[in-house]
Amino acid sequence: MRKILVLLGVTIIALSVKAQHTGYAAVTDLAKFKAAFMEVAQKTTTIKSDFVQEKNLSMLSEKITSKGKFWFKKNNQVRMEYSQPFEYLMIINQDKVYIKDGSKENTISTKSNKLFQQINKITVDCVQGTALNNPDFATKVFENNRNYLVELSPVSKNLKDYFSTINIIIDKKDYSVSSIEMNESSGDNTIIHFMNKEMNTNIPDALFAIK
Repeated sequence: MRKILVLLGVTIIALSVKAQHTGYAAVTDLAKFKAAFMEVAQKTTTIKSDFVQEKNLSMLSEKITSKGKFWFKKNNQVRMEYSQPFEYLMIINQDKVYIKDGSKENTISTKSNKLFQQINKITVDCVQGTALNNPDFATKVFENNRNYLVELSPVSKNLKDYFSTINIIIDKKDYSVSSIEMNESSGDNTIIHFMNKEMNTNIPDALFAIK
């Protein structure tokens, strides 16, 4: 169960950005940033992109790098398809999560587990820009010349047991999410970078179908 929960969180997760956030300064007009970010997020109906994921395990000196494709469609539909170095598929559709790992398939209802509900909400909130309003987290926002950094610190015990911080990197040019970062409480961390992003293109519902 813990493995599945961490894998679900890792859909959008990643790197440890230290407390000082080197190179970033606190945003002075938080209301203005939130308004601009939410305006763009509300206009974003679909996202298609490539991704590179770097998984750093505390027990290993080398990082594990994976590649694949990512799709998002309002409301609450996410598909993350790994192609290298192994094939792995995860689909989130409303309150269901489908995972295919080789020949193994598993479908989970988030309704049966409160923590699953929270992680599912984190996944969708981070992608569609509503994470700033998630009451499960305390929020701080920083900026440099190119990006905003949104730091989410869990306030509920359930989430604290799995994650220490989640950090969303947002491109100032178009307010799109460039990477979503997370520290796990275990000391492991993961980085997922989104590249070649296509916004508001046609994505068929069949990509998010769960049997």
